[in-house]
Amino acid sequence: MRIYRHSYRRRKQRERKEKKTLILLMLAGAALLLVFEGWGKGMAGVRREFAAVCYEDLLELYMPGLWYEESGEGNITEYLLDAFFPVGGAAPESEPESYPTQVESELSYEMILAREAADENYVDEETGKVVIVGEEQEDAAASDVPEDGTASDMPSAGWTDAPPDAVGTGDGESAAAQAGEETPAQGDSAVGTGLLGAVGTGEKVTVYSREKLRDFDFLVQNFYQIDSTTTIDGSQLNVDALLGKDVRLSHDASTPQILIYHTHSQEGYADSIPGDAGTTVVGVGDYLTKILTERYGMQVIHHKGEYDVGDRDHAYSNAAPAVEQILAENPSIEVVIDLHRDGVREDTRLVTEQGGQRMAQIMFFNGLSRTTRTGDIDYLYNPYIADNLAISFQMQLAAAEYYPGFTRRIYLKGYRYNMHYCPKTLLIEVGAQTNTVEEAMNAMVPLADLLNRVLTGPQ
Repeated sequence: MRIYRHSYRRRKQRERKEKKTLILLMLAGAALLLVFEGWGKGMAGVRREFAAVCYEDLLELYMPGLWYEESGEGNITEYLLDAFFPVGGAAPESEPESYPTQVESELSYEMILAREAADENYVDEETGKVVIVGEEQEDAAASDVPEDGTASDMPSAGWTDAPPDAVGTGDGESAAAQAGEETPAQGDSAVGTGLLGAVGTGEKVTVYSREKLRDFDFLVQNFYQIDSTTTIDGSQLNVDALLGKDVRLSHDASTPQILIYHTHSQEGYADSIPGDAGTTVVGVGDYLTKILTERYGMQVIHHKGEYDVGDRDHAYSNAAPAVEQILAENPSIEVVIDLHRDGVREDTRLVTEQGGQRMAQIMFFNGLSRTTRTGDIDYLYNPYIADNLAISFQMQLAAAEYYPGFTRRIYLKGYRYNMHYCPKTLLIEVGAQTNTVEEAMNAMVPLADLLNRVLTGPQ
């Protein structure tokens, strides 16, 4: 191994020395041609021929991915300038083979789909530890409550100028103060009619003025967490546009209105029972379906297909055909909800208290089909990004006004997440692996109330 490394270093040093020598010779020749550039037509062909050779050698040495076709126009000065100072280019590295290749192109489409599927925090099945992808989302949460019951020092999401006592029992501080108390026994009685009667009174706790929401900085700081892998500006986060879109249901419940499904059906909670889907995010979807159907009279399809079993990395592409088929067979569906569960540090609890009940915080998640590195991802095109942003913001604003502390800030990231099949698509993270099943179930009551308010209330 040492002999090989020594030989490799010597070969690389020799190659670099030969390159430098060749470049010096070509530059010297080019300089001579520049001196005699004014000579007659007899020298023109020689100059062009030599320039072409120089240019091709330079491309081969420093820019092997490019090639030049002789056009018969221009002079040697232009050739040299183009070779050494290409427009829009950057100075080449001495060893281009060491470049980190992260080009998002058609050739890397499958890789991007896999990265998209693995772009959310999750719990590793083998180690049982959470895998935080990208920025730590729990750092952006409003009222994350560590397991020791101490409240987070961070301000709550959707926090307004109102003092803490103005948000009553709905804020994260109340949940933190009672984090050490025992929770009711798990079961239908714990999340039944008693809790259903405790919400939906129609009273706003906090009101946001449209003028304040028009301030881009205020809007982002209070309602969004923008991952470093993507970018967004005021042209998309424009409150008048976000609130101006009518996201209400356009027809009655005689035909299906809402689709609920789970890209990651295997996501469970701290006390989930192995093998019992009713104690995973699928069971949470069952309860949300029940409330929307029985309390609010909506027609909901709850699809329980499994797309992350043994292959989480392709869950979104695995789920896509089923979503397409359901929407094709049920063209009356107007709202699609992909219900998930987040992953956070083991010492973090996403708990809030609403209507006297402890429950998991939820988070709306949007994909922008745009990365900071390359800009818009054309082959992950989503014609409904503006619509996706509008419905998630209207849900977030309603939550901030009726249930302060119930939601974390809307998380914006760079890929698509199958949100391109329906304008009114919501990707919702319900709590995390450190929450109990009951806390996740309880969160469905205010979530259903918010869906009813946004989808059927006044514009």
